[in-house]
Amino acid sequence: MNSSGTLRVAGVDVGSSAIKVVILEDAEGSEPKLLVARRERVRRRDPVSVTHSLFGACLQEAGLRQDDLDYIATTGEGEMVEFRTGHFYGMTTHARGGLLLDPDARAIIDIGALHARAVLMDERAKVLGYRMTSQCASGSGQFLENISRYLGITVDEIGPLSLEADDPETCSSICAVLAETDVINMVSRGISTQNIVKGIHQSMAGRYVRLINAIGAPDVVLVTGGLAADVGLLEAMREVSEAKCKNSKPPEIRAHEQSVMAGAYGAALWGGFRARKLAQRGISFGTTQEARA
Repeated sequence: MNSSGTLRVAGVDVGSSAIKVVILEDAEGSEPKLLVARRERVRRRDPVSVTHSLFGACLQEAGLRQDDLDYIATTGEGEMVEFRTGHFYGMTTHARGGLLLDPDARAIIDIGALHARAVLMDERAKVLGYRMTSQCASGSGQFLENISRYLGITVDEIGPLSLEADDPETCSSICAVLAETDVINMVSRGISTQNIVKGIHQSMAGRYVRLINAIGAPDVVLVTGGLAADVGLLEAMREVSEAKCKNSKPPEIRAHEQSVMAGAYGAALWGGFRARKLAQRGISFGTTQEARA
């Protein structure tokens, strides 16, 4: 921490399919300044080596050395990162990062490669409750990747194609195996790709809306994680939410252009908070590991 009380902190979110790194200048009492934010897909590589490589590239881009950082906070599966200072749970980091990206949000729904979770929070990002999907992969980003390969399209094409659907085909929401079987049958019956992916989005959206309603259906929900960029899924979530809230106002479901980085942002911010608490006690950990946070 420099004489002005400004910290340089890093947040590293190690996900199942991608690594996200954020480096911030965090001045107490003012908005954090973003120095660098980068994301890289793992793509069957060793996640530890990908994390090291990406983190090094981020330091270089920011013009910093590792020793210049006051705290390196990890989240997700980041306990494998040996250069971390501390590790924070994913619910708390996505809540804090989500609040930074959208101060109106009082809940986030983190939709990742393997699962989804809805987290209710207050205006300080304190977690008040949460719900998660089951073990089944049909509510995950990995499921969508598998479907896109079968349909011969990229993941980035799924959202726009879904918005073009005119007669969505119902897809099983029971499990990934049955859902993929449904897709095979749809293709053989000549159902258009647009209507197939829209049906899949509707099935997934039903799961996510149930999670949101289970935590209390707050006014504003921010979608975080990798699927926050899927415009078709977001639209399906809004449609399902409106249909389920006929006699009341449905939650406003939003996304931010940096939603995929929410966990890394939150880790960096909690790392800065922790570093200040340590400094008040006369402790400077730097990049030496401390106990799990």
